[in-house]
Amino acid sequence: MWYFAWVLGVLLACSFGIINAVWLEFQGYEGEAEQD
Repeated sequence: MWYFAWVLGVLLACSFGIINAVWLEFQGYEGEAEQD
């Protein structure tokens, strides 16, 4: 049953990274010039 915890941990880490990347895309990077 340990593999369930392992898979959940991996999925949680991956989803956290994806959400961070999407949030950064919409938030804009520090010092980035606004382009319209």
